[in-house]
Amino acid sequence: MASPQIQVGSGVRGLLKDGYKEMSGLEAAIMRNIEAVNELGRITRTSMGPTSMNKLVVNHLEKILVTSDAATIVGELEVEHPAANMVVMAAKMQEQEFGDCTNFVITFASELLNQAQSLLRVGVHASEIVRGYKRAAEICLEELQELVCDKVENVRDVEEVKRALRAVVDSKKFGYGELLSELGAQATTLVIPPAPAKPSLNVDNVRIAKLIGGNIHMSKVLKGMMVRRPPASQIKRAENAKVAVFGTSVEAASTETKGTVCLNNADELLNYNKSEEALMEEQVRGIKESGVDVIISGGSLSEMALHFIDRYEMMAIKITSKWELRRLCRTVGATALVRLGPVTPDEMGYCDLVETREIAGGRCVVFQQNQEGSIVSSVVLRSSTTNQLDDLERSMDDAVNTVKTYCSDSRLLPGGGATEIGMALRIGAVAEKTPGLEQYALNKFAEALEVVPRTLAENAGDDPNAVVSDLYAAHKKGEVNTGVDVENHSVSDMKTKGIFDTYAAKLQAFRLSTDAAITILRIDSLIMSKRAGGPKKK
Repeated sequence: MASPQIQVGSGVRGLLKDGYKEMSGLEAAIMRNIEAVNELGRITRTSMGPTSMNKLVVNHLEKILVTSDAATIVGELEVEHPAANMVVMAAKMQEQEFGDCTNFVITFASELLNQAQSLLRVGVHASEIVRGYKRAAEICLEELQELVCDKVENVRDVEEVKRALRAVVDSKKFGYGELLSELGAQATTLVIPPAPAKPSLNVDNVRIAKLIGGNIHMSKVLKGMMVRRPPASQIKRAENAKVAVFGTSVEAASTETKGTVCLNNADELLNYNKSEEALMEEQVRGIKESGVDVIISGGSLSEMALHFIDRYEMMAIKITSKWELRRLCRTVGATALVRLGPVTPDEMGYCDLVETREIAGGRCVVFQQNQEGSIVSSVVLRSSTTNQLDDLERSMDDAVNTVKTYCSDSRLLPGGGATEIGMALRIGAVAEKTPGLEQYALNKFAEALEVVPRTLAENAGDDPNAVVSDLYAAHKKGEVNTGVDVENHSVSDMKTKGIFDTYAAKLQAFRLSTDAAITILRIDSLIMSKRAGGPKKK
């Protein structure tokens, strides 16, 4: 038996199977990782702030997206580099938890690595940089609360929520902040439980309906839910309606297996149809006698069923989406049934008004609840293009997620880069008292924080160096709320202007971005296996 051939002294290639790639060292691993993250940051950096630029992305399905939302951009980009993917995952986590500051996570992480690159080139070891960055991150997390300038006193007050939301939606759709913040405040305050219950918000209870046609100023909030489908019955309106929701089709029951019926004459055929009609009429009559005014079907509605529904003067609506059916059950307080027949009072729901309305050239059914503390609200967005509607929807999603954050932590920080400059001054002061190589990493962390006001100034067409100098001068005078005013091309008090960042979102963004940067700096070797599934297509 022949002995296997062993390559002695061939390094990693002799250790691993064929197809593995190994890169290690400063230039091959650390610098390449930093360059990959810097490229990702370069893509999203120009999309930061209200005067940001849009990105046109064509995804793998050839769908065209035009947006400045960083979470959408990195979600559609199929990032393959493992180090850059860590930053993408951190941004997605930020989007999932808070819906805001996703661009900050990517931009700040890439700037931290960019500043570390200059230290690595002059011979500072990665461990020294990691140690300094960890200490700077601890200072940020501890002293961030000292920069809190305001808070949302009452999350059930539309005006207070609107004031806090304006900067969130203005960063996506500059110029429409007043309108979109009002829509977001109205929609969210409708579904927050009334006092004395603890404020809470389920983001799924705010439904966003996009209708092409008209303009953005025709958008409005509905206290309830809208179904983008006309009713199937003759009855188009019902007040103080009792609603029955069926998760199945409203039609005659069919057998599970195929069968053959032998009919010898016309009378037998007539009687066969009559028995089917009699069964359907009995089922519909039983539903009507239960007190039901509106029938919701999760499947098809047969012609025979609609005939008897119209005869007994009930309203019938077909909803094929299971998610929409589940949301409607929450709106009216009903239970979706899988059997067709009489409905008990515990299983049926209630709605103050169910009516058909014509919106954007199409007929829709609106389920309106007038009582306080409605479970579901709907934001009807209007615009002339699909891309703008998608961007408006993303802005409203950010607003809803931000109000959800206010329910648990309503503290606010000054926006416009004021928070970052304040933290840079604090970290710089600590660096001056720190001996050894750690002070270089602390100074670089402070310089990296300048990326936010610099980027805001660049995207607004201002001189970033002059803006940052003015900010430092103002903060040293004690004007701690001074930030970049992109509208007037100057620096001004962010609290007076009403430009805020959410404390909880900013805190988590600092944590995620620094953790991602430190993790990447600690990688000194990349080992990649052979791609599964055969050779890569050319």
